[in-house]
Amino acid sequence: MQHQKPAVVKDFNPNKQHTLQQAVVISGTGLHTGAVVNMTLNPADPGFGFQFKRTDLKEMPMIKADCDLVVDTTRGTTLESNGARISTVEHILAALVGMGIDNCLIEVDGPEIPIMDGSAKQFVEEIEKAGIQEQAEVKEWYTIDTNIIHLDEQRGVELKVSPAVDYRITALIDFGSDVLGTQHASLKRFSDFKDQIASSRTFCFLHELESLLTNNLIKGGDINNAIVVVEKPLTDDVKKKLSKAFRNSDFDVNSQGYLNNLELRYTNEPARHKLMDIVGDLALVGFPFKGHIIANRPGHYSNVELAKKIKQHIKKNKALKNIPSYDPNKPPLYNIQDIEKKLPHRYPFLLVDKIIELSDNHIVGVKNVTANEQFFQGHFPGNPIMPGVLQIEALAQAGGILAIHCLPPGEYDTYFLKIDNCKFKMKVLPGDTLLLKLELLGPIRRGICEMIGTVFVGNKIAAEATLMAQLVKRENT
Repeated sequence: MQHQKPAVVKDFNPNKQHTLQQAVVISGTGLHTGAVVNMTLNPADPGFGFQFKRTDLKEMPMIKADCDLVVDTTRGTTLESNGARISTVEHILAALVGMGIDNCLIEVDGPEIPIMDGSAKQFVEEIEKAGIQEQAEVKEWYTIDTNIIHLDEQRGVELKVSPAVDYRITALIDFGSDVLGTQHASLKRFSDFKDQIASSRTFCFLHELESLLTNNLIKGGDINNAIVVVEKPLTDDVKKKLSKAFRNSDFDVNSQGYLNNLELRYTNEPARHKLMDIVGDLALVGFPFKGHIIANRPGHYSNVELAKKIKQHIKKNKALKNIPSYDPNKPPLYNIQDIEKKLPHRYPFLLVDKIIELSDNHIVGVKNVTANEQFFQGHFPGNPIMPGVLQIEALAQAGGILAIHCLPPGEYDTYFLKIDNCKFKMKVLPGDTLLLKLELLGPIRRGICEMIGTVFVGNKIAAEATLMAQLVKRENT
């Protein structure tokens, strides 16, 4: 599908999709491997979303940013697909979402995203340098209309999404730590992400750091890319271990109870970082949504579990949202006589009774199925079921009207060339009313149009298919 050339963003429109203006390369050390990782953020087409490409592997496999592909949440969020993994994805995803990017191809020549300074600050800076482009396609937001809750009593975790008119996050942390205490952070609008959230660095407790060093699990760790919480006296043995690992001999504990390697950027920097992780992990939902997230003691595992619940809710509601509304008391746009002027079909093969919606890119038709249909005489007469091929024929006839409604009447016919991805999901019986919805997948070019069609009975899908048709001018016109 061809897209309009995007324009550079001046006034950011949250209801349009956005990508990068140009590619940008970011290099840094991988936290776990200690290897230098080169990452390239590339512009991507509308609807692409976020996808990672492992350029260091022979097949260059793609890994979609999808909560269903998460395989590990131990010290970050790891995705796996097509035989490849990519780790620590949450910070770059948070930076992209926080800056309003919807579509980006992320090429990485290693198994993990560079840790940088433990925040999303440098990612945001590079995204700004690359520039942001507005794309022609609409950004379809999904509004959460009910509470969605993830509760883990064993870990003392509760995450909830409540209905709201925008996307907001409140994060609360309480790990029973005298140093951290109880902290909270909030993000009321994403225009504040860059200044209030992006530079918040990850944190860990000293005993966690000791264990990681002992097990050689953070080969790329740098004392400057994490806030270290110290809740016990710093012994000489621990100082020696830290000095050896980080080539620094001047370790101590500051008055706030943190290792003295760095100063906090915010008094509640740990809570802000947890909020940033939520932004990145919830990018794995795959759909932009509006709701207020309240997270008590969040972590990568709980974030991903909430993401899965949100994704399932949106997918279910998305299907319901697409169901056309039919009021039989409302006059149709086209009645049966109008339809006969558009189509060459006649009884008993005219399978559309009304047209109730029609625009340049979609149509909704109505077919009332009765026991008097001729096909019931020979198709399971003792157990009448409308043949699936006739459901698709009814879709095709409604699609024919969509294809030719802007052309001179009586001059063109529609011939279907191909039917793909056809699925039948329920029986259609006498007394059912079919709603036939078709949407163009792209502009009609050289007389060829492609449509996605759905047959609804009530609020259920009876059949669906992708149809390709050709418009042909009649020889006698």
